[in-house]
Amino acid sequence: MEVSGSSYRVRAYSVRHEYDVTEFLEAYRSLLQSAVDEIWARIRWIEKPAEPKHGVPGVRYTARRLIPILPKDGSFKHHELREKLKEAWPHAVHYVDSAIKLAYSILRSWRRNYLKGDRGREKPRVRRRFARVKETLYVLRDGRLRITLDARERYLEFDLRNAWFWKRAKGEPGELIVREDSLILTFREICNKEEPAKRLAWDSNEASLDAFDPELGWVRVDLRGLYHIHRVYEQKRRRLQELASRKPSLRGVLGKYADRERNRVMDAAHKLTTELARRFPETEHRFERLEKGEMFNGGRAHNRRLAKADWSMVRSMLAYKAGVGEPLDPRNSTRRCSRCGGMNKAPKGAVFECGSCGLRVDRQLNAAVNLYLQMEGLPHDPRWFDRVVGGFALTGEERDGNPDEPSRGSSVVIPQSCVCRSKTT
Repeated sequence: MEVSGSSYRVRAYSVRHEYDVTEFLEAYRSLLQSAVDEIWARIRWIEKPAEPKHGVPGVRYTARRLIPILPKDGSFKHHELREKLKEAWPHAVHYVDSAIKLAYSILRSWRRNYLKGDRGREKPRVRRRFARVKETLYVLRDGRLRITLDARERYLEFDLRNAWFWKRAKGEPGELIVREDSLILTFREICNKEEPAKRLAWDSNEASLDAFDPELGWVRVDLRGLYHIHRVYEQKRRRLQELASRKPSLRGVLGKYADRERNRVMDAAHKLTTELARRFPETEHRFERLEKGEMFNGGRAHNRRLAKADWSMVRSMLAYKAGVGEPLDPRNSTRRCSRCGGMNKAPKGAVFECGSCGLRVDRQLNAAVNLYLQMEGLPHDPRWFDRVVGGFALTGEERDGNPDEPSRGSSVVIPQSCVCRSKTT
């Protein structure tokens, strides 16, 4: 259902269980894979000219590529495919509809990644055991949940009245996800779409997120706590890997460290994004459109540092805690002067120096101002920069007497910080 002027906010909660559902989940995995196989066999491949990401004007490209077209015929999706999958499915029939819906979702995701060049023409494989439960397959009344596995024969029952989240859960219950040892419940809450009181554009760096706002100034979110967690467990795994090559029993310990690292990073990111949502209420957050896969290069040290960045996790958590807008184009945000708009060489250190207007400023603040201008649709104007940003030099640096160097505004130079502190051992 679509509500005018409103949108949905979805929250998910997890409940542990002790039911033996391995056989059922394996059957659902096979059903889902069969649905993917049938849809894959109906895909039409159309040959079209390839469009390079960064084309050169006047240059003709002759390369061609195959574009997949998923079958959208209702008679196939709702009748032929459904009837074929029902023949070998021994449980409640509505799980067939769930598998078809999920199979289309998997293939649409694969198609998007294929068109971006991140996937090949290999058919997706379903490896994890889980089951999506439609609203027609369960009953939730007064905190008691009953999920149908076999119609009128087999059920899973849960008492949620004493669950930690039950009193705070708001909205209508949505689809459920059954796993081997847990149950995921989702609740959809209608939120009115209101124009945000403020918008922040974040420049993503290895150790920080930086934003600029005319009222707040330079806002910096310190990500070194998240990076440190990755670094600590990287060193622990490195020591164990040397021993595990001679003692295979230690490989289980390596898996334990990986789980612990993931949990602590998620905990630290939750605390960080919660603090951001509280400090900047009624604010829409905009992030750069960054793909890690396109940023890796031949340098091992660079790739390892980049792999430790958690920009996507922070963005996804802020999306349901505060609100995230459309992504921003990161191209030339570091090279372009935020005062005059002139293009310069990429800065190698912490200082950005403009060869046109003489601006000397922290490179991360320069990028943050550029993203702010892009978000607001404003042009580069030295008069606006001198009046709003303050036309300051590098933080902590005194002016060198050059009369052409912009003056320094102390009210904006010192960044406000949201520091994440968490245990790592």
